Amino acid sequence: MGKVSSIRLKTGEEIARIRAASRIVAQVLEILENAVAPGVSTFELDQLAERHCRECGGVPAFKGYYGFPASLCASINEEVVHGIPSRRRVLQEGDIVSLDFGVLYQGFYGDAAITLPVGRVSERKQQLIQVTEEALYKGIEQARIGNRVADISRAVQEHAEAAGFSIVRQYVGHGVGAQLHEAPEVPNYCTAGKSTPRLLEGMVLAIEPMVNMGGYAVKTLDDHWTVVTEDRQPSAHFEHSVAITATGPRILSRRDSPGSE
Repeated sequence: MGKVSSIRLKTGEEIARIRAASRIVAQVLEILENAVAPGVSTFELDQLAERHCRECGGVPAFKGYYGFPASLCASINEEVVHGIPSRRRVLQEGDIVSLDFGVLYQGFYGDAAITLPVGRVSERKQQLIQVTEEALYKGIEQARIGNRVADISRAVQEHAEAAGFSIVRQYVGHGVGAQLHEAPEVPNYCTAGKSTPRLLEGMVLAIEPMVNMGGYAVKTLDDHWTVVTEDRQPSAHFEHSVAITATGPRILSRRDSPGSE
């Protein structure tokens, strides 16, 4: 876990700049949501995302990051995170697809993710999507001054597991700001006896539940990026960039005007 002393608190001006980057992310995800349909390739989605980002004056945060070859992470069904867009990866009726996008804009980053159904999906897949998004907001509700990171983690985990799903352990949320990944780490599960940082005004956190229909174990494919569930059951992923403020959590990557939750 990141230590409090290593966490960089943001000024109001810096939070406004993270909000500006996050607004572009929100716009991109809205465009992608309208584009997702059977027959659309993840390459097409990647091109849409990068085009809008650059038209807004932003830079795709993931492209080239540790060598990642695309602007968008597009993960289908059993793919958890870091799916590489491809012309060969064409969405099919009944799939679910997780879309994770980040933007660097005027020196600060925004980061968010959504999971979408492709056409009509099974009732259980729809429930997985719904519960994962609900778990994100349960976590955000705990992003308040005086709480600890573990309060976020516990809220996410309890909501997901109450519905019979499991929480990915290997990948976690994080701080965000002048760097794409900053302290502290924000797990979506609790580890007994492990202390976590207390939440302070000026922290900005990317809270991102990754929830599996089956077991929590995952592995990375031979492309060295795409993470899949070991049991090949579907996975869903939602994320918001959230500022800790005196009046409560402020979601910076909302599509509408942000406020306290």
